[in-house]
Amino acid sequence: MSNEQHSPLGKAVSYTAEYDPSLLFPIPRSGKREEIGLGSTLPFMGVDIWNAYELSWLNMRGKPQVALARFEVPASSPNIIESKSFKLYLNSFNQTRLTNAEALAELLRHDLSDAAGATVHVELIDTSAFGKQKLAELDGYCIDNLDIDVETYTPAPGILHCDDADSPVNEILVSNLLKSNCLVTGQPDWASVQISYTGQPINRESLLRYLISFRNHNEFHEQCVERIFVDLMRSCAPLKLSVYARYTRRGGLDINPYRSNFNAPQPSNLRTARQ
Repeated sequence: MSNEQHSPLGKAVSYTAEYDPSLLFPIPRSGKREEIGLGSTLPFMGVDIWNAYELSWLNMRGKPQVALARFEVPASSPNIIESKSFKLYLNSFNQTRLTNAEALAELLRHDLSDAAGATVHVELIDTSAFGKQKLAELDGYCIDNLDIDVETYTPAPGILHCDDADSPVNEILVSNLLKSNCLVTGQPDWASVQISYTGQPINRESLLRYLISFRNHNEFHEQCVERIFVDLMRSCAPLKLSVYARYTRRGGLDINPYRSNFNAPQPSNLRTARQ
């Protein structure tokens, strides 16, 4: 469990179409948190919001059923769940007969909570609600049109700095240029990121260069967002800070980590155009 190299990522696997919770592969958060200098007392709270678009099972008469699913894994949980194992687990319901959607939700809730080591919230969206699903972009000022030179493509927190100001500002900045790579396979992960803060103004050009510096960095989604949060706190010391990333879908799943050091309302789970 402690080594992502033992996960199914990057390996040929046989798809299991019968319910099998043992497919879930937890990875402790502690290793990567120690790498960025975090101990047992976290400087943030938050959640990892997962959306599943390929979920199907059989009713008791053998007829296929489909739904969308949303999962919320608390950032305080000791483990993340490796995404390919999550996909394989969800596919294990494909030929599994269940009495109703509530029975499915209960299994999902139990198994995912057991893997994460904390209670995971599960919501199923029935086909009758598919037409109500919306697209929206992240609120905030987009910094992507800044005319900058870029030379660094591995995380460089030293790039970050604040602009001098007499008083703190409340600001929300957004970029669609965040790209990192899977820690195991090296495949690209694409995201939009929203940074909400109160404090000395973060220099926007330095922030954009910093976000772009993740372009050749290998790390899981949740770990990238926590690294961004920690680097911003150390470099710019905002009074309040939230970092929210919406990653594009892979294998029918998207992962959207949120970290904040204050009790802000949890961000909406609206899909962006790229998701």
